[in-house]
Amino acid sequence: MPQPPDSPRRLLPTRPLGRTGWNATIFGLGGEGVLRTHGRLAEAAAVINRALDQGVNYCDTAPAYSSSMDYYGATLGERRSSLFLASKTHDRTRDGSLRLLDDSLKRLRTDHLDLWQLHDLRTEADLRMIFARGGALEALIQARTEGRVRFLGLTGHHDPAILLEAMRRFDFDSVLLAVNVADVHRLPFSRTVLAEAQTRGMAAIAMKVYAAGMIPRSGFKTRDALNYVLTLPGICTSIIGCSTPAEVDENCRLAREFQALDSAQLRVLEDATTSMAALYTSYKRPA
Repeated sequence: MPQPPDSPRRLLPTRPLGRTGWNATIFGLGGEGVLRTHGRLAEAAAVINRALDQGVNYCDTAPAYSSSMDYYGATLGERRSSLFLASKTHDRTRDGSLRLLDDSLKRLRTDHLDLWQLHDLRTEADLRMIFARGGALEALIQARTEGRVRFLGLTGHHDPAILLEAMRRFDFDSVLLAVNVADVHRLPFSRTVLAEAQTRGMAAIAMKVYAAGMIPRSGFKTRDALNYVLTLPGICTSIIGCSTPAEVDENCRLAREFQALDSAQLRVLEDATTSMAALYTSYKRPA
């Protein structure tokens, strides 16, 4: 049964978000679901408000996510100060990224981002552009110096080696990485990027937890999928896109009821996804 909007916030568990000083709820609202649409403000606002009413304090968006930023901007109001707001730049240049930041802040109706991330790093060409003179990294550093962003991060779900190389080149505060119950079967992020983030004291934020809904639709228990990811050492929060307030309620319920799994339980769940691993991790680069 869905929880009422005024459910006690203290019951939603939190974890330290790396070295940011923020304690993030272990379920964060992602920019997918109804937020990655156009022309559905009422539905998107209902999802955002339900998440905040339930105590969710980490919200994710990006310029690439349709009207997601506009929905947040129209909905948050004074509640902006009670949450950690993360966005991204998909532009690989300094000037292009700064233009995106100007537009993002305007659409979000805020004067700063808590986290600004390099979006969807995939190739060595991405890295060459980002870290070159006039590259996007210069924009991140400038924006932080100016106080328009507080922390800097990177994201990726294509190739763990690319994220590892980016982390080697710069001391980022966070990494948003793809991890789910089938991750271990090929090009694992959990045993590479997540492990390195732990070593560096970076906040590790999980995405693709349900593989865009494919995991629960194939009969795998949603509770097991979320418990698996939240058990992984170093995961601070998991961002999940929601299409309805009821989906928000369900994820909040599972977060409140989270229980860490032991190593044997983790292995059982991994083994159960072997035959579906290619589908559940189709976002990774081809072998």
